[in-house]
Amino acid sequence: MTAATVGAGRRYALLLALKDSDYAKKAYGGYYNVFAAAFGEQGDRWDGFRVVDGEFPAAEDLALYDGFVVTGSPYDAYGDEPWIRRLCRLVQTLHAMRKRVLGVCFGHQLLCRALGGRVGKSTTGWDVGVRKVTLAPQEGDLTFMIWLLMQVWEIPPGARVLAYSEKTRVEAFTLGDHALGVQGHPEYTLDILHNLIDRLVNDGSIQRRLGDDARRTAAETGGPDRAFWTALCKRFLRGQPQATSIITRPAAAAAAALVPDVTAGRAAVVAAGCFAAAPTLHQLACTAGTGI
Repeated sequence: MTAATVGAGRRYALLLALKDSDYAKKAYGGYYNVFAAAFGEQGDRWDGFRVVDGEFPAAEDLALYDGFVVTGSPYDAYGDEPWIRRLCRLVQTLHAMRKRVLGVCFGHQLLCRALGGRVGKSTTGWDVGVRKVTLAPQEGDLTFMIWLLMQVWEIPPGARVLAYSEKTRVEAFTLGDHALGVQGHPEYTLDILHNLIDRLVNDGSIQRRLGDDARRTAAETGGPDRAFWTALCKRFLRGQPQATSIITRPAAAAAAALVPDVTAGRAAVVAAGCFAAAPTLHQLACTAGTGI
């Protein structure tokens, strides 16, 4: 679809699981540019594939890429659409190749599904705005935004929970050093958030009161710690070992009770992802079927 290259650097495939909103096209030229700007660095090449329209990288080209990013989507990660099933198979292939895959929102959930976890629709209803999540031991407060359609109910075998919140039991997880799922939207900017809230209110998806609450939480938190999260994703995609070190430290035993059971009996996995003295982050939450 699209390729942006500056000099000679690493090469990434952006797997776009959504259509561009009118605002994204007008303000940024499309979501491809939003992601490339958020996660790219000087010298990188980003190839965009509109997987929602059946456009996928060729099998013989997979080895050429240093990493893959699966975007958010208005579709259900547990859906049975042909392109979703094909995307699951692609993620499984990349996992076997130990290629780095970053999943964002829908991508986070699809990554979980493809690798043996379980996802489903949220039972808590709409949750729009900036919300707190709990991360690994780290000084200070962080803020973040999520856009939530579904939830991860059970992480894949061998994975670790990296973050959780009151509404969402798995805000982030990792599997080995080559798979990272983040429920939030590190690529989001505040203007994208406010446009999303406007669209949800205007099309009747959420009540105006909920939209007002979402704007209030964004104002009260001052917005997300976007620099922290984009840097984390960049380091992960570039294979730098410190990428998730701040959120994968062994937890104190007492912290185990703080993390909801999301592993259907794999208590050891949950404990590994429990966090003592954790900071708070904030995420842009949005539960139900709508585009980003």
